[in-house]
Amino acid sequence: MNTLALDTADQVLSVALASETGISYAELDAHNRHSELLMQSADALCRTAGIKPADLGLVACMRGPGSFTGLRIGFSAAKGIATALKIPLAAVPTLDCLAYPLSAWQGIALPAMDAKKGCFFAALYREGLRLTDYMDASPQALADEIAKARLFPSERVILTGCGAEMLHSRLAAYFPSGHIVVNPLARKGHAKELIEIAKDTILYGETNSEPVYLRKSDAELNTGKNG
Repeated sequence: MNTLALDTADQVLSVALASETGISYAELDAHNRHSELLMQSADALCRTAGIKPADLGLVACMRGPGSFTGLRIGFSAAKGIATALKIPLAAVPTLDCLAYPLSAWQGIALPAMDAKKGCFFAALYREGLRLTDYMDASPQALADEIAKARLFPSERVILTGCGAEMLHSRLAAYFPSGHIVVNPLARKGHAKELIEIAKDTILYGETNSEPVYLRKSDAELNTGKNG
């Protein structure tokens, strides 16, 4: 099945296409240019694979948490494609997708995204299974969750995601050196993982579902203050 995957949840934009010729992939450190670059990248992958958009059988995107703007762009594009072509949409929780490549890690995997205001979108995983809720949490709160989740005091924790380096520096005060490490591939897109997860769970989400946010946007908060 020809599958298109769109990862716009954070600063790194990635797009992947699985077709009969294999998996093609594009990744850009897009910052605030997701809307400009997303469909260009998807069209280029389709041309390279020799297929038309009408040949797609499944589209996948990040469900959240993540950047408010990035999630809206990716979800709107994926929903538009799914609706126009009458194909399934697989909306995959972002943190599950970030943790997926670390399922074989012997310890705790902690995907982290900078949520601003001193906090991180994060969750704890062991052997691919989620141990906590999806969190919008401070480094101290995450340190407490790590301490509760550890099977033994020195169980290692690997951080991944675009917020991994920042969180690592802020957790240093809570743990001995070497207990918390950063995935060397932490800052990358995860469109390939979206495709792998979508293969296992075709209808992870529904075409009429919406992105999952763990907090209100600044605009919503300001509206509440003014109301």
